Amino acid sequence: MAEPTPRRNEPRLRPAPLLFEPAQAAADPEHFFDLESIDDPRALLARATELTHAFRAATDRAVEFQAIAAAQLADPRRFDRLTPADIAERAEWTEDYAKKMVEFGRDLMRGTAEGAEGEGLPGPA
Repeated sequence: MAEPTPRRNEPRLRPAPLLFEPAQAAADPEHFFDLESIDDPRALLARATELTHAFRAATDRAVEFQAIAAAQLADPRRFDRLTPADIAERAEWTEDYAKKMVEFGRDLMRGTAEGAEGEGLPGPA
């Protein structure tokens, strides 16, 4: 099973594979990573839990990349820098959340951040 995202000083564990879904299967709204075909509730719980951990790990990692991108876009050394309001509009966040993400991204780039959960960042706003 996948593990939650570790802190900065711990090595990252790889999440459970999400397995590629063919276009036909993905188009079926009832199909979700083949979970509907698992009859054994123990196996279903195990695979669904693996997927939950994998998606959480992927979300945490994506948030870190969002923060880094926001910090880079807000860098005052850029001639084309964006304001927190501009970043918020592009990412569909509130301006306050964009400011927090810029700071989080700066911390990540300096190597001082502990991760999205450690920073107490709220969910996307």
